[in-house]
Amino acid sequence: MYKKFETTFAGKKLVVETGKMAPLANGSCLVRYGETAVLVNVTMSKEPREGIDFLPLSVDYEERLYAVGKIPGGYVKREGRPSTKAVLVSRVIDRPMRPLFPKDYRNDTSINVLVLAVDPDVLPEIPASVGAAIALNISDIPFDVLVGSAKVGLVDDKIIVNPTLAEREKSILDLTVSATPEKVCMIEAGASEVPEDKMLEAIKLAHTEIKELCKFMAEIKAEIGKPKASYKSFAIPEELKDFIASIATEKFKEAVQTKSKIERDDNVSKVNEFVKEEYSKKFGEEAYTANKSMINEALYKAEKTAVRNLVIEENKRVDGRGNDEVRELSAEVGLFERVHGSGLFSRGLTQVLSMVTLGSVSEEQTFDGIDEEVTKRYMHHYNMPPYSVGEARASRGPGRREIGHGALAEKALEPVIPSKEEFPYTIRVVSEVLSSNGSTSQGSICGSTLALMDAGVPIKAPVAGISTGLFTMPEDSTKYIMVTDIQGIEDFFGDMDFKVAGTKKGITAIQVDIKIDGLTYEIIEEAFARTKKAREYILDEVMLKAIDKPRANLSKYAPKIEIIKINPEKIRDVIGTGGKVINKIIEETGVKIDIEDDGTVFVAGVDQEKLDQAIKTIEDLTTDVEINKTYMGKVTRILQFGALVEVLPGKEGLLHISKISNERVNKVEDVLSVGDDILVKVIDIENEGKFSLTAKDLMKV
Repeated sequence: MYKKFETTFAGKKLVVETGKMAPLANGSCLVRYGETAVLVNVTMSKEPREGIDFLPLSVDYEERLYAVGKIPGGYVKREGRPSTKAVLVSRVIDRPMRPLFPKDYRNDTSINVLVLAVDPDVLPEIPASVGAAIALNISDIPFDVLVGSAKVGLVDDKIIVNPTLAEREKSILDLTVSATPEKVCMIEAGASEVPEDKMLEAIKLAHTEIKELCKFMAEIKAEIGKPKASYKSFAIPEELKDFIASIATEKFKEAVQTKSKIERDDNVSKVNEFVKEEYSKKFGEEAYTANKSMINEALYKAEKTAVRNLVIEENKRVDGRGNDEVRELSAEVGLFERVHGSGLFSRGLTQVLSMVTLGSVSEEQTFDGIDEEVTKRYMHHYNMPPYSVGEARASRGPGRREIGHGALAEKALEPVIPSKEEFPYTIRVVSEVLSSNGSTSQGSICGSTLALMDAGVPIKAPVAGISTGLFTMPEDSTKYIMVTDIQGIEDFFGDMDFKVAGTKKGITAIQVDIKIDGLTYEIIEEAFARTKKAREYILDEVMLKAIDKPRANLSKYAPKIEIIKINPEKIRDVIGTGGKVINKIIEETGVKIDIEDDGTVFVAGVDQEKLDQAIKTIEDLTTDVEINKTYMGKVTRILQFGALVEVLPGKEGLLHISKISNERVNKVEDVLSVGDDILVKVIDIENEGKFSLTAKDLMKV
């Protein structure tokens, strides 16, 4: 049955429609926010997926160019693989939802968001996130938590929830918050050095709006929500869990207490082998084989208990560090001659090598999507090959995690990248994770700051990133212990990965992943304080000692780029018919030339002499001939009554036979030939741009 629900969310009308579309989905809703419309469908497999120990949840945010009235470019004329933006939005929807499903649930579950129409003033990711929560709650899928999302901007020190396009263009903050009525369960942000107290204020305001939204969602759920389906529980039998815990927990506690990850992994493997032998002795080999997946999960829980007990009960970290202590740091720059900039950053066993490449403005990335962004001149890519975690398998290219980490690092550094006017280059940074043991995304931010300064990019301030972790008390999640600079095992068994990047002045990026039902304001505030202290320590103790400011000169292998301004009406003179003129300049000098509509010309090349030659040619092409000015011209054609002389590229004047010399000239050919250089002066300019020349008193016959 068709139903329509309406409310106001952050000052705009929000409409939810159900019962009209996609009747075979477990849950479906059409969400309209402003003139933006998204269709959200959620489905669940009838049977669970056997042999796994995780929630098989997939989130697909699908963009269609018809939503903004465009036809896809290229030959195929249809949408291809998901854009980077679509991947990132899928992750933003996934992250707050995943921890809220039952822990023993293993049915394949899909959230599909189809963007149908886009109002530039309303980003579709917010109705997408809201629609996903509504569709899950009204479906029979065992998801029973109200969770809402909001965007936040900061314009002229004013916090704005779900800002319009004009407000977003002026905003120094791009914050996404997801929350239940009680707690914050996801934070993602890019910011231009926003102070921690202002960021917390923005999060609180978003949460206030989300609480009201959750009341609206509760009304919809109460009216049309389906009874929740029963499902096969994959909870470990208590007797099995207790047996494994009784023989393994204390051994795990001893095994994990070492600074060496390699030694720790070896110790844990020995405990696992011990448990296998003990279980087989007690229950038999066949029982072990039959229950292997549950035994492995019980081992995971026992190791998790051991690590958490160390932190919570004994106030110990596995490597012996204090709760606010950062691992050993090192930094190095200028590792390779031929690349334009390089930086190697290590924090414990996390090691990232970042490389910078500078290019011409024409090498900007272009987009054919539903977003208002059409080009990007700063790009950050992140690679994490299998060898970085000691695995022997083939690389399969960047997945959603790699795309997400690259985008986070890009977001963190973008606020300090100089403008195109200040530094007329396209900039690409690639971070290669050489070794991974926690917070590689933050390591890539530190390494990339080093590499950018090594390349001579005049960044406005150095950026560092760090992560904090959380261990909550089993009986009361409001009681907790927070630790700074989590390594892999603490991320794996902890409750939070709270990543913050920024300068000494303020925050530039946040990404928060949690495994519990949410975070209190107290936890968020402490995480901000800890990450600020750690960022400043990393900058002062290692990064700024490796390189304290951007190099004054670019690498000799980097392209040299110069900017000149020409009259926009002269652009056609530089390009020429069919690009004939500009292509000739490029062919003769080997430079790259990019011209913008306002007459800004970017000329890029490695050879300074060729660069100067190209610039002079462009300036000559766009310079008007001046009366009474003398030029060194070139004879281009002999006429019966004189000669045509090119005084500037593409600009020819008539040198009458009577003006060639102070002496009488009977035949032009007696004095001049095509290709001769001759000094001439402009003596007359007509309205059509034609002009006359003289060589009298300038040339001797």
